[in-house]
Amino acid sequence: MDYAERLHVPLRWWVQGTMLVASLWLAVVVALPATVAWAVTAVAMVLLAWGFLAYGAARVSVTGGEFRAGRAHIETRHLGEVTTLDADQTRRLAGAEADARAYLLLRPFLKRAVRVEITDPADRTPYWLVHTRHPDRLAAALASTPVGEATNDRSQ
Repeated sequence: MDYAERLHVPLRWWVQGTMLVASLWLAVVVALPATVAWAVTAVAMVLLAWGFLAYGAARVSVTGGEFRAGRAHIETRHLGEVTTLDADQTRRLAGAEADARAYLLLRPFLKRAVRVEITDPADRTPYWLVHTRHPDRLAAALASTPVGEATNDRSQ
């Protein structure tokens, strides 16, 4: 079972960002010529769109024996227990109960996550905490990936 998800920003962020840029235009148009105000507003809108698209470009996927979360990736044979977390558990594990060595892919607009134990002895990261819109589907995809016959590779 493969899984793929892009953690794009929600529509409400786009609406609020657009309103912010409109407020900027209103503040600038009373002080500067209209062409300058429109130019400043266009630059602000481009920067806003670029920021939202870059922030929302993070992908979470399970495919070909590999788990990817943002820029990080690991072979699924190095994964241990997978736990789906509700909003309260996610908040605690991302905050007060967090391990500084853990890999975190967090997005404030998502409330649920998956905690994935890392069993690779060469990796000091104890677990990954990954925000997702579909924690049950991600956990099922991770649980259904073959462990692989490469387990003996660690002894070499």
